[in-house]
Amino acid sequence: MNKKKNGKRIHNNSIRYTIFTYFTVTALAASLLITFSIYQRLSSQVSETVMEENQSLIGQVARSVESYLRTVMKLSDSLYYGAVKNADLSSESINSEITLLYDNNKDNVDNIALFSQDGTLKEAVPAARIKTNLDVTGDGWFSNALEKTENQHFSNPHVQYIFDGNESQYRWVISLSRAVELTEGTSTAQGVLLVDLSYSSLAHLFEGVTTGTGGYVYLISSDGEILYHPKIQLIDSGRVSENHLTAAGYKDGNHLEKFEGRERIITVKSVGYTGWKVVGVTPKNVVSLNSIKTRLFIIFLITLILFILTIINSYISSRITNPIKELEKSVGILEEGNLETPVYIGGSYEIQHLGTSINNMARQIRVLMNDIVTEHEAKRKQEFDTLQSQINPHFLFNSLNAGVQLAMMEDAEKTSVFVEKMADFFRYNVKKGEEDATLEEELEAVDNYIYILNVRFAGDIHFSKKVECDVGNVRVPSMILQPVVENAVNHGIRNIDWEGHINLSVEQWDDHIEISVRDNGLGMTREQIERVLSKKVHSSAGEGDSTGIGMNNVISRLELYYERDGLMEIYSEGEGMGTEVVINIPLERSEKNVQNPAC
Repeated sequence: MNKKKNGKRIHNNSIRYTIFTYFTVTALAASLLITFSIYQRLSSQVSETVMEENQSLIGQVARSVESYLRTVMKLSDSLYYGAVKNADLSSESINSEITLLYDNNKDNVDNIALFSQDGTLKEAVPAARIKTNLDVTGDGWFSNALEKTENQHFSNPHVQYIFDGNESQYRWVISLSRAVELTEGTSTAQGVLLVDLSYSSLAHLFEGVTTGTGGYVYLISSDGEILYHPKIQLIDSGRVSENHLTAAGYKDGNHLEKFEGRERIITVKSVGYTGWKVVGVTPKNVVSLNSIKTRLFIIFLITLILFILTIINSYISSRITNPIKELEKSVGILEEGNLETPVYIGGSYEIQHLGTSINNMARQIRVLMNDIVTEHEAKRKQEFDTLQSQINPHFLFNSLNAGVQLAMMEDAEKTSVFVEKMADFFRYNVKKGEEDATLEEELEAVDNYIYILNVRFAGDIHFSKKVECDVGNVRVPSMILQPVVENAVNHGIRNIDWEGHINLSVEQWDDHIEISVRDNGLGMTREQIERVLSKKVHSSAGEGDSTGIGMNNVISRLELYYERDGLMEIYSEGEGMGTEVVINIPLERSEKNVQNPAC
């Protein structure tokens, strides 16, 4: 007894055991191979990749800073050679020339000033004067300019305090100064031209620039003083430290250093003329996976692993699935409706048991099939008839009232046409004994409906129709198009502030006819579309402007008629963007629906 139970347990677990064993071993081997290969590859490339990327980035930042400084130096040349050099300060003012150049560069410049050799202010824009009893000759920017007269000098960032009554006073600036020649009458003397650069303009060049995760970029002078740092306030407060003095001694390129117990990559690039250096800092443990070589290598590894897995899985499948395929063939024949076919019984215990169960199920299906089909047809016919019979009498009363008013206001011919159109529409609508009609009849019903509405509402309904095929032989459930058009009128273009349009088109594809009803009205949200398609929105049959056959009714009759779901689709880009309802009519032959369109 126990041997039988153990044998049965082995049989019951055979497929699961085989799949678990082989696929576990395969996945484990693949994981180990991928992990080992990627680790080996990236370990050899990480430093080179990071350094190449950082060097390119830092070089770009350095060029941006150099370009910014050259722009300011060109401004200094324009001030000197265009305004100061040839001017006689004793008889003329150069304030207008300086003001013009300042206005053109005020995004980057805070102050422009001209001083004599003794520190007297000659001109200033936008400032008017310096503070009383203030001696600027002792400031570094002033003395450096006079000591080295052939150069332009950039100071370190500092607070500009020398001007009185200037909105730019006490702002952080970088001072560009140079010695100039001043002419007053017949005498010439040295002076100093000062251009204060906005520190925020320089800092803007570094905003958002990083060297990977945890990396950053800063700027130092030739002697190592920090000119810009993303954490300058923390550094000044002593909460964060930086190895900037050591970085000042580095040559351009990449350097490995250990600072505060952590290894990091330092990338340095000098800024031309000034001696400043742009420094990039990247933690050593940051690995960049953005290189093309790395991507190609990873793709190669993944492809190799997938190839190996495919071979292994193919071998496993051949042992496990062959009996299943034989059983699948038998089930496929059953699916086609041949319930008398013998079901394959073979392979492992599980497959044999499954084949026996399917064979027994087929016998039961044969016994129940006739009763089920009969019951289904009766129920389907009842549901379809119920849905087909729905119409709102108020719509009829309102339309008739419109006909009476038309008869009173217009000539008999127009009234006759209206009554004829309305009669045709309601004659078609009340075909209680027929569940289908031709698509041509459906389109005619829509035309009549639109005509009735335009009589009732003074031609406010702008409707166009485009039919690209002969639909005379295409049979569809009756009254499926008019409710869709009605929905476009009542819920789409009614009560909008712009001219509403409804466009109906019919187009044939390989296996179906596509009917589209598009409006430019209020549009629908995704939630509203889902509610309609799920038949959770119910129309009110008592509304006077409705026939009472809502979208739920149309969807349900389409599903019952063609015995499939998803024949209606609704598209809308949102509020005020209009709505498109698409009905897909299958082109198929069946006992219930014979279609032969000549599109």
